[in-house]
Amino acid sequence: MTRLLSYALAIAVGLGTTTMLAINNHNMKPGASAEAGLSADGAFRDGLYLGNLAAQGGQPLSPAIGRWSSDHDRSMFRAGYLRGYNETVARASAGSDTSSE
Repeated sequence: MTRLLSYALAIAVGLGTTTMLAINNHNMKPGASAEAGLSADGAFRDGLYLGNLAAQGGQPLSPAIGRWSSDHDRSMFRAGYLRGYNETVARASAGSDTSSE
């Protein structure tokens, strides 16, 4: 009986410690985990790349979300496309503003 109680206590302490360490992200910046999640998502990275290419080529803003089958992947692709497109356009307009001065 004592051995069983000792095992149960050891498991409870181990799970509690693991949970505490998993929840405690004091070493990370607030948006760091979100950015890490986006950079690990294939649909987001694909959209980021294609949005960047479309903006560099002067194409209109029109993400082709049909290339992804799930709703989650489609929304991630669209978010990546919009970010890539808008960042490239912003960089280009910032570069043209400084060159005209």
